Amino acid sequence: MNKAATLTAWASLLLPISSTYATSVYGPELEGFAYPYAVERFAFSSQQQPLSMAYMDVSPKGEANGRIAVLLHGKNFCAATWESSIEVLSNAGYRVIAPDQIGFCRSSKPRGYQFSFGQLADNTHALLNSLDIDKATIIGHSMGGMLAARFALNHPDQVEQLVLVNPIGLEDWQQAGVPYATIDQMYQGQLNISYQDMKNYQLKFYYNGEWKPEYDRWVDMAYGMYAGPGKELVAWNQAQTADMLFTQPVVHDFPNIQAPTLLLIGGKDRTAPGANRAPEPVAKRLGQYPELGRKTAEAIPNATLLEFPELGHSPQVEAPEVFHEALLRGLQAL
Repeated sequence: MNKAATLTAWASLLLPISSTYATSVYGPELEGFAYPYAVERFAFSSQQQPLSMAYMDVSPKGEANGRIAVLLHGKNFCAATWESSIEVLSNAGYRVIAPDQIGFCRSSKPRGYQFSFGQLADNTHALLNSLDIDKATIIGHSMGGMLAARFALNHPDQVEQLVLVNPIGLEDWQQAGVPYATIDQMYQGQLNISYQDMKNYQLKFYYNGEWKPEYDRWVDMAYGMYAGPGKELVAWNQAQTADMLFTQPVVHDFPNIQAPTLLLIGGKDRTAPGANRAPEPVAKRLGQYPELGRKTAEAIPNATLLEFPELGHSPQVEAPEVFHEALLRGLQAL
């Protein structure tokens, strides 16, 4: 694949490529990376195969408030990325469940699996049922926001409150004019991932051009699986899930969401899968989060919008104190 094609394929996955960089090496299920809390396993069968879903189940450290928060990670993130949010919520009296979705991080990496937001939502629903959880606050970030929205649509009785943190999927990229890239093209792009451009991408889109040493841990986490022996399978699942998020928009279903919804939007975010392969006039219109956040708040019947104008795609990592103060305030408003 030539350089231009590789850049196009990888940009569509929200991560760039470039030179090599020494980093930690992890197994295909993120073996070797330390999670902040004990990791448990939910074994189940899906699409005629046995699978294992990793998750953290953290009890309240403060006085229990009787509520449960379920944290859904983004595409280039893991349950471990919620580390500071888990601590804050637990201290505030919440029981916190943070799973790794099938195909990601500590969970199974099936070679043959039809990835869909409906399937991942059902897997999460089955996990909560196994833990006897009837109601929960569902909090999703980035791709996890798309999944959280689909979960709220498919399993409304299980959702006490919905929280979307800089979710992608607030627009339909394909409808907007972004060309389709095949899974094979995505996969070839994934195989060329490097540490340094992954870091450069996060610097630009996640942290608004200002890097802090504590961010290195999350680049190391994300890239370590590509440096390890399971690179090809990790890359294949990432290509499959890239196709999922591009071809399965949730934006058109926002008016059908019943749960009270809190939108937490970093205004500097410009994330738009596939924008680099779109014509320039199309690309310029995509990922305008201040506008997208307001349109989404209007589309979801019972939505409240809290904006962070100076923050980017990951406000919970970039400015945890500011973010968590707003999150707790929004949760208490229920």
